[in-house]
Amino acid sequence: MLSGRLIPVDASDFCILSRRAVDALAGVRERHRFMKGLFVWIGYRQVPMLYQPDPRFAGISKWNYWNLWNFPIEEITSFSIEPLKVATYIGVIIAILAILYAFYMTIQTIIFGNPVPGFPSLLVAILFLGGLQLMFLGIMGEYLGRTFNEVKQRPLYLVRQWDPSARERNGITRAAAIEGG
Repeated sequence: MLSGRLIPVDASDFCILSRRAVDALAGVRERHRFMKGLFVWIGYRQVPMLYQPDPRFAGISKWNYWNLWNFPIEEITSFSIEPLKVATYIGVIIAILAILYAFYMTIQTIIFGNPVPGFPSLLVAILFLGGLQLMFLGIMGEYLGRTFNEVKQRPLYLVRQWDPSARERNGITRAAAIEGG
């Protein structure tokens, strides 16, 4: 999955949340919220509640096919920079294939000659430079994606339970307990 989160099948935006979950979601400062993903992201235990929704008694759904098409795109862009990595990998593969093709064309030209002079070298140059451009575009996208993740300002840690007496017993500071130390 490109989003990096396993969202339950038939997940809904309607749910009952504990106070801890509401407080954790309130700490998320994002403007474009993909709630199904955020419910999974906070990491608290989830229990499915099966129900049969009543049929719509008036009006029509505002979810058309275009909105349904954009829904997974919203999921991927809210929780992942994987598509940017794909651009890097494809660029590297194209550049390597261009180098291999250059070796192949060099050997073929030496052995059999070249009926169309200039075309193979032009093709190799275009493929190699295109691959390099795509690779560097993907690398720049990686930096942009990391900036994107930092700008969201999601909390680094969500503490399930804090026991103030543990500090005295173990000599642990609050910051060390939150970080898992």
